[in-house]
Amino acid sequence: MDSLVRYAENGIITHQMEALSHAEGISPEIIAERIAEGSIVIMQRDDRMTGIGAGLSTKINVNLGTSTGKVSVEDEIEKVRIAEMFGADTISDLSMGGDINAIRKAVFENSTLPITTVPVYPAAVENGLKEMTDDDIFATLRRHADEGVSSIVVHCVNRAMLESFRKNKRILGMVSKGGSITSAFMLINECENPFVERFDEVLSLCKKRDIVLSLGNTARSGCIHDCRDRMQLEELRQNIALAHRAHENGVQVIIEGCGGHIRSDRISKYVKQYKKQSPFPLFVAGPLPTDIAAGYDHIAGCVGGSMASTAGADYLCYITPAEHLGLPNPEAVKEGLIAFKIAAHIGDTVKYGKDAKDKKIAHIRATLDPKGQIVHALDPARAQAFSDEEDECTMCGEFCAIRIMRQY
Repeated sequence: MDSLVRYAENGIITHQMEALSHAEGISPEIIAERIAEGSIVIMQRDDRMTGIGAGLSTKINVNLGTSTGKVSVEDEIEKVRIAEMFGADTISDLSMGGDINAIRKAVFENSTLPITTVPVYPAAVENGLKEMTDDDIFATLRRHADEGVSSIVVHCVNRAMLESFRKNKRILGMVSKGGSITSAFMLINECENPFVERFDEVLSLCKKRDIVLSLGNTARSGCIHDCRDRMQLEELRQNIALAHRAHENGVQVIIEGCGGHIRSDRISKYVKQYKKQSPFPLFVAGPLPTDIAAGYDHIAGCVGGSMASTAGADYLCYITPAEHLGLPNPEAVKEGLIAFKIAAHIGDTVKYGKDAKDKKIAHIRATLDPKGQIVHALDPARAQAFSDEEDECTMCGEFCAIRIMRQY
């Protein structure tokens, strides 16, 4: 099988493009054109297609997985169920605790969504950070590809970036886990980044199975006072160059950037700057526009995510209320996902005018139909819980503004 990029470049409409066309309401010819130019990718999982990029609805990724401090396979399966039920577009399994291979298998078995992994995570767990070799990393990468992942993340930090980073004065330093593991590997072994040194091998593996390559955001900021610096700009430059190289080799690619913690007045500017420099879909973690929202970071993230989506971000990685505090439980995953569903929808109402659902809800409210509102809510059970179990809204009771003005 050739890659979708190669089919698109030759004007061949595949069943994946047809399926995405039906889901998004865009002609398959336009989808093929945008895959050929790199501005759309399709993550595939059996018959499930998730399109990300130009002209498509903003997509949401749910991170789940165990840590070395907390392991519950049952919780992870419940998180998968929640991701499916409440409309996640993709799942990333970031497990680093317990039997991570068995956990990843359970995630696959309980989900139909495209799944992303970060191979350097389990490579470090299974081999030890100090003992791990680049062959260990690539063996893990090959195993994940054989298991059927839809996307893999690699962090392409280089030694020059690390030297720049050593000299700067960030408050929180490097907050990317995959980036920090990759950087530590380079420093321990006094070597260059194996993902960069063996990039052709990464591309060959991705092209063989049409896996979407995600170029990680090592240099993202950990607080709003850690402003954009030389390392961030250099990583963005290098990731764009590597993305072009990947695309030229027939590999679908997205770039992670403009994520982490970014003050609100900078979010739109950074996203738009990226869009001027690169055609590739932009994957944004958050971003968080404030550092004071511990316990409510999903709300802060919804604010930042809606701003990023409005400015042109294509793909949001959700944030839960447990951010900065601990491993999220299933309820936190649900709250984070719904918050980012709202963020993505807000962005799409601006980018594409996708506000038909809003208009439908407005007409339902105009007819004073609380049950209709509940049925069409993102989480009907939660909406029902706030409805006081009454036939009419108890906010105003008999002094309803809409009813009064209709009467008089």
